[in-house]
Amino acid sequence: MNKPDIYQDVTKKIIAVLDGETNITAQMATLICLLAGAFPSAYYWTGFYCVDPDNPSELVIGPYQGTLGCLRIPFGRGVCGTAAIQQQTQIIDNVHKVQNHIACEIASTSEIAVPVFNAKSELIAVFDVDSTQVAMFDDIDKHYLEALMARVFSNTTNH
Repeated sequence: MNKPDIYQDVTKKIIAVLDGETNITAQMATLICLLAGAFPSAYYWTGFYCVDPDNPSELVIGPYQGTLGCLRIPFGRGVCGTAAIQQQTQIIDNVHKVQNHIACEIASTSEIAVPVFNAKSELIAVFDVDSTQVAMFDDIDKHYLEALMARVFSNTTNH
């Protein structure tokens, strides 16, 4: 299957499994599990960095799969912090060429970071995927991941 077909298939699975589930941690963990399983050679690290309610200008590690992630990321720092402050998806072909990249894991080479919003259009998290391959992510990933995050989390009132 090609990438769009995989995204369409896994999106159907995620929506079916999450039907009726309102707990945001369960939603995040399930989404990560199914996406990482759908792209085993591309998704090296997959997870959420959640806006810290006690410090709303900082992201704190949420559910994830992979090696140890950074525990906290200030808005504006690294790929996830940039996605948070700009509230726009970041696609990085080679993180080692990014000046403010945070090297949580040396094996990570390319990255996509997608901001996640709740029903009030407030930023609640950044969905982050790292790959060991250069230029793994593109506009196809951006399109499907943004749509999936909106579909799953746009009804939540959690912050």
